[in-house]
Amino acid sequence: MLIKEKMDRINALAKKSKNEGLTEEEKAEQKILREEYLVKFREHFKGHLESIEFVEDIEDDNRKKNKN
Repeated sequence: MLIKEKMDRINALAKKSKNEGLTEEEKAEQKILREEYLVKFREHFKGHLESIEFVEDIEDDNRKKNKN
């Protein structure tokens, strides 16, 4: 995931946006940080999904090996 400083900055910009609004520069920064966050999130999530093994598949493989 993103480093703590970037996550803190994302949260600070979100809070400021709700309370008082953002300058154009802050909006651009927020957009870049959010895009970076989403890229990292998707990478992490995809890796997590790829590591999942279904128990039924393993059991089926074991049954096939035991039959032979």
